[in-house]
Amino acid sequence: MTLYRIGELAKAAQISERTIDYYTKLGLITPESRSMKNYRLYSHETMVALERINQLKQDKYTLEEIKVLMSKWHMATPETDVSDKLVELELHMQRLEREVKALEPMISGLKPSQARRALSTLLPQGIACMEAIRLLLSQGPPM
Repeated sequence: MTLYRIGELAKAAQISERTIDYYTKLGLITPESRSMKNYRLYSHETMVALERINQLKQDKYTLEEIKVLMSKWHMATPETDVSDKLVELELHMQRLEREVKALEPMISGLKPSQARRALSTLLPQGIACMEAIRLLLSQGPPM
């Protein structure tokens, strides 16, 4: 297994050493071990985590929200692909909810005829799919 010192990880992930240090202090990432000279050593999984963090930041999540989401990923067992997919869907739904909330001021400024026209462009299948996902997320999986 390849282990990276903080500088190597920063270069590979294209972020600053200071950012890695900050994420470590926040508990977003953790070193795999320490070297004989007490350097923090990070695994390849940390690189994957940094990519997730970057993606979530681009989706406008706060670092505190990212920490909660990352803990959910760590709790999932590797053999349950379904739980990974559900987490991905939940993240996607949350991002879509944020985008809809960002649109609300513009939608409320539309005239009724303009609003009807905008909503009529949504396909019935898309609306049904969104509703089904919302129900799945609110109820959880059947037992």
